[in-house]
Amino acid sequence: VSAFTKKPKTTEVTSGSTVVFEAETEKSSIKVKWQRAGTEIMGSEKYVIKTEGNKHSLTINNVGKDDDVTYAVIAGSSKVKFELKVKEPEKSETVTPAEAAPASTASESSGPPIESRQNTEVASAETKPEEPLDPIGLFVTRPKDGEVTVGGNITFTAKVTGESLLKKPSVKWFKGKWMDLGSKVGKHLQLHDSYDRNTKVYTFELEIIEANLTFAGGYRCEVSTKDKFDSSNFNLTVNEAPVTGDLDIRAAFRRTSLAGVGRRMTSAFLSTEGHDEGAEFDFSSLLKKSSFLRSVNRGEAKSESQSDVDVWDILRKAPPTEYEKIAFQYGITDLRGMLKRLKRIKKEEKKSTAFLKKLDPAYQVDKGQKIKLMVEVANPDADVKWLKNGQEIQVSGRYIFEAIGNKRILTINHCSLADDAAYECVVGDEKSFTELFVKEPPILITHPLEDQMVMVGERVEFECEVSEEGATVKWEKDGTELTREETFKYRFKKDGKKQYLIINESTKEDSGHYTVKTNGGVSVAELIVQEKKLEVYQSIADLTVKARDQAVFKCEVSDENVKGIWLKNGKEVVPDERIKISHIGRIHKLTIEDVTPEDEADYSFIPQGFAYNLSAKLQFLEVKIDFVPREEPPKIHLDCLGQSPDTIVVVAGNKLRLDVPVSGDPTPTVIWQKVNKKNDLVRINDDSMTPSENGSDLSTDNKLLFESEGRVRVEIHEDHCVFIIEGAEKEDEGVYRVILKNPVGEDKADITVKVIDVPDPPEAPTISNIGEDYCTVQWQPPKYDGGQPVLGYILERKKKKSYRWMRLNFDLLKELTYEAKRMIEGVVYEMRIYAVNSIGMSRPSPASQPFMPIAPPSEPTHFTVEDVSDTTVSLKWRPPERIGAGGLDGYIVEYCKDG
Repeated sequence: VSAFTKKPKTTEVTSGSTVVFEAETEKSSIKVKWQRAGTEIMGSEKYVIKTEGNKHSLTINNVGKDDDVTYAVIAGSSKVKFELKVKEPEKSETVTPAEAAPASTASESSGPPIESRQNTEVASAETKPEEPLDPIGLFVTRPKDGEVTVGGNITFTAKVTGESLLKKPSVKWFKGKWMDLGSKVGKHLQLHDSYDRNTKVYTFELEIIEANLTFAGGYRCEVSTKDKFDSSNFNLTVNEAPVTGDLDIRAAFRRTSLAGVGRRMTSAFLSTEGHDEGAEFDFSSLLKKSSFLRSVNRGEAKSESQSDVDVWDILRKAPPTEYEKIAFQYGITDLRGMLKRLKRIKKEEKKSTAFLKKLDPAYQVDKGQKIKLMVEVANPDADVKWLKNGQEIQVSGRYIFEAIGNKRILTINHCSLADDAAYECVVGDEKSFTELFVKEPPILITHPLEDQMVMVGERVEFECEVSEEGATVKWEKDGTELTREETFKYRFKKDGKKQYLIINESTKEDSGHYTVKTNGGVSVAELIVQEKKLEVYQSIADLTVKARDQAVFKCEVSDENVKGIWLKNGKEVVPDERIKISHIGRIHKLTIEDVTPEDEADYSFIPQGFAYNLSAKLQFLEVKIDFVPREEPPKIHLDCLGQSPDTIVVVAGNKLRLDVPVSGDPTPTVIWQKVNKKNDLVRINDDSMTPSENGSDLSTDNKLLFESEGRVRVEIHEDHCVFIIEGAEKEDEGVYRVILKNPVGEDKADITVKVIDVPDPPEAPTISNIGEDYCTVQWQPPKYDGGQPVLGYILERKKKKSYRWMRLNFDLLKELTYEAKRMIEGVVYEMRIYAVNSIGMSRPSPASQPFMPIAPPSEPTHFTVEDVSDTTVSLKWRPPERIGAGGLDGYIVEYCKDG
C-alpha cells in the first residue's frame, strides 16, 4: 500500500524556467526524502524543499539541460519515480524524445513523439467539461491502442463513471490472458488512479516507462463492481530505434551488470532498481523469427493478438529467470528438457517448397485430453512421416494419421506426460518441427500442515499430503520463498504424496508462519520456538524408613529427554545390586533396598544441562529395645509425640507405612481407631480382642473393623505395630488413634495423616473479547486444590479440526485471565486449562466452546439523511470499508430525541 495520496508526475519545461513537484502523504508525521538520479537532494538555492503537514514540495530553480534526469520521492517503504524533461526554447515546436536510444541516428522530426501525443490526448480529455458516456458497460473512456519507440514512455487511460456506484470500483490490468500487472509495479510500470468529485469520474492510468520490445502485445483492462463487470482490450506496438550494422544475436546473452552467479532476476515488468538494462537476459529475442526481426528493424508497427496466447507463448517471451516460476504455475514438470528443446527451435529463413503450411512452433494440451497436429503439403499425393523425439511414430489406438486433400493430421488421444516431446513431420527432404507441452491438472493439498511448538535446538518437520505423487510444491516463510540455495538451513523431502520441510536445529528466528503452495492449493501453519527451559513437576521428598525396608526417591521433570545424576552427600551414587537408578519418560527414581544405617544421608538429583539441585534427606529409624521389667505398663515409643506439628504428609497414590514401637509386660493389646469429624471412633484393628470383650470401651454407634489385609491394614508384632495405607487417597485423611492396653495400664497416641494430591481440573474456560487475532480467556480455580496452594495455571490451544494441543505459556499464569494472541482470523479454536501445585499438574479442564477470531467491521461510511417527512426519515449509507472474516449480517439503526 502506497504511503502517498498524491504523487508527483513527469513534467516537461523550458530551459531556464522554474518547476515545482508536489506530493501528499497519508500521515503528516512520516519523513519524506527527494532523490535526483539515485542521490538524495539537499536543500539549497537551486533545490528548495518544503513541508507543511502532509504536503511536500520540491522546487527546482533555473532548470538546465543537466536537470533532465529521473527523480524520486521516498516516504517510508514507498517510492515514486518521475522525470523532468527539459527542452530548449528554440526547439519548443519540435521535441525529440528524451528516451531516444543512444544508438539511434539523428533524424528530423516533423511532429511530437509518440508518448507526447499520447499524453496530449489524455490531457485534452481531462479538460473537457463533460465526459462522453459509454453506451454499453461501465467505461466512460476506454484505453486506446498505442505506439511507442524503444526506451520511450506511454500512458493508457481508462475512465469509469462513479455516479451510480456506492464504492470505488475494482480495476485490474492484464497483459495477454494470464499476466496480472498489479504484481509487476516497479521501474518499468506504474499504476495511478484518481477521482474527480465534480464530474464523479474515476480515472485509472497504466504508465509504461522505458519500453522495450518485449512489452509489445495485447493488453486488457477489467473493471468490476458489486453486480457489474466490464473489460476492454487494447494493443501496444513497440518500434525499435534504427540501428546500423547486422543484428548481433549474442547480445541476447550479455549480462553487463550481473553481480553474481546467484543473482535472481525478474520478469520484464518487475522492478529492476539498482540494475542496468544490460542485465536483462532477453532469451525471447532468440525465439523470434527472422522475418519478424526484419520487420521490426524497418519500423513496421506490428500488434500481437492475445486471443490465442497460451503458456508456450508466455515462455517464448519471458526471460530465462522466469522459466521455473512459469513452469510451476502452469504445471510443466520437465523444466530441464523444456530448455533443451527450446534451443533446438530453428528459425525459418527460406520458403518451403514441400509445405504450404507448417506446424506451429509449439502446442499445449491438458493431461488426458486430445490434440491434433496439422500441416498442409504442396503435393496432395505426397506421403509424410511423423516422428517423436527422432523416432518414427507407428499407428495405434492413441496415434491416428489422417490425409484429407492437402492436409496431413496427427491425432494424439489421451495425452500423458510421455507425450510431452518434440515432433516432426517429414516430406521428402524437408521437415517441420514443433513442441508439444502436456499440462498437468492442479495439485490439491489433501492433508494440511499442523501448527508446531518446539524448544530451541529441536528438530522441526512440517508434513503435508498432496493429490499427486512427486508433485512440485513451493515452501514459504512469512511470505518469503524458501529456495534450494538455502539447503544448509532447510531440507525438502518427498515421499510419495507426502511433502516435508525439515529444520534440523531450530532457532528463535525460525518462529513464524510457514506456507506450502501448489498450483491448486495453499496450507499455512505456525511454528513457535521457545527457549529451552525445564520445569519440575514433582520434587523428591524426605524419607524416614526402618532397617531392611525400601527407600524410593522420585522426581518428575517437564522434558523426558533430560538425563541426570544422583548424589549422596555430594558424591555420585553408583548403582549396584541393592541400589537401582531408573529413568522412564519424565520420571527419575533412586531405589535403595534393605536400608541400613549407612544409607542415612542427603540425596540430590541434578538434571544435566540445567542449574537445578533437587535435594531430600533419608532418615534411618532405629528401633531401640530397652530392658522392660515385668508388670510394666504399656508404652508407645514415637519420636513425634508431644511435638508440633504432629502431622504425617503423604502424596496421593504413594504408600504410607508407619512403624510404632511399643512396650509393656505383659504384651499389650493394640487397637487402632480413626476419629471421624463428629469425634466418633471407628475401630480399624484389634488383633487380640473380640467386639464383645471391649465394645463397652467405644461408642455404641461405632463399627468395629478387623483387617489385617487390604489397602488399609495393621500388622501386629511383638515389639511394634505397623500402620499401612497402600495408594493413599483423599478419603484416608484424618486423625488415627493407637491405644495400648494391658492389665497394668493403658497408653494412647493420636497421629494426623494428611493426603496431598494434584489439584482437580478447573472447569471449562470462557472466551470473551474476541478480536482479529486475539481473545481473552477466563477461568475459575479448581474446586479442590489437592491440599496444597495452586501455584499457577497452564493454558493450551488447538484448532477445532486438529488433534494437537499447543501450550501457550511456559511460565505459570498467576491470574485467572489471559489474553491469547497470534491466532489466524477465520480459524475455529478451542482452549483448555491446567492447574499446578507443588505436587504436579492437574488433568486438563474440558475444552472451551469453539470460537473464531474475527475482526469487527468498521463503521458504515457516508451516512446521510436523504429525505424527511412528517412521520418518516429516509437514510442512506455505504458499507464499511473493512468487513472481516465474519462477514456482514446487517445493520442496526438507533435514534434519540434531541435534548
